[in-house]
Amino acid sequence: MQATRRRDTGPELALRRELHRRGHRYFVDRAPLRGMRRRADLVFPRPRVAVYVDGCFWHSCPQHATVPKTNTDWWLAKLEANRLRDRNTDAEMAEAGWRVIRVWEHMTPSEGADLVEHSLAVARDMTETP
Repeated sequence: MQATRRRDTGPELALRRELHRRGHRYFVDRAPLRGMRRRADLVFPRPRVAVYVDGCFWHSCPQHATVPKTNTDWWLAKLEANRLRDRNTDAEMAEAGWRVIRVWEHMTPSEGADLVEHSLAVARDMTETP
């Protein structure tokens, strides 16, 4: 687990390149809420959108989740704790008025960028409404 990168993973870099190509600017590896220890991969502060690029194994992707054959009980507890932490983060962020986007590592950069752009457009529409 020591070799697992916390930031600048391949899927994250590909998504960042695609969003940058489309003209979006963002902060990288930043805590969206003051005092929150959990850091988002991409943060758009004004529209209050936080993007997490989740690995299929570590965050138990519904399509690609696997369970290791050795030390199964430990891994099941670890992966369940990751899922619970993700849901808790989503709830805290929503309570603070943020939109959370979760992009799976198996998604293409274009698919992920489309999700982010849709969320940015919705957030922008919400702030422009009189």
